[in-house]
Amino acid sequence: MAAATSTIVGLGTSSLSSPTHLVSAKQANCLTSGFLRSPVAARNPLRLAQASGGRFTCFEQNWLRRDLNVIGFGLIGWLAPSSIPVINGDSLTGLFFSSIGTELAHFPSPPALTSQFWLWLVTWHLGLFICLTFGQIGFKGRTEDYFSK
Repeated sequence: MAAATSTIVGLGTSSLSSPTHLVSAKQANCLTSGFLRSPVAARNPLRLAQASGGRFTCFEQNWLRRDLNVIGFGLIGWLAPSSIPVINGDSLTGLFFSSIGTELAHFPSPPALTSQFWLWLVTWHLGLFICLTFGQIGFKGRTEDYFSK
């Protein structure tokens, strides 16, 4: 089955009724529109792999953009509110660290599934990771001007 080439008639063509093989290249009018982008050669992402030494990469090399300021301030930003004694006179950090000590008392055996250790572990780390994530968004967003006007 032979593939036939045809043109799509629309906003960018000069005439809707004339076939393209009858209109010579010198007579063709180029219409432009604010809705159409300027003609840019389509880039094949697989062809760009040769530019990076033969490897195909979807992300830039430093996609994480790790910064020790974010880790430090995020840890302090989570330790401060989690150390406020609001749970029956104890803090979340205090309960988590004391449950670590309780579980280490019978070290070779793991913590039981009904142990409070798992609740404090999940809650404390979930808060820490949320704080670090928002810290990364806020700190990097500010340094790279995401939030300016």
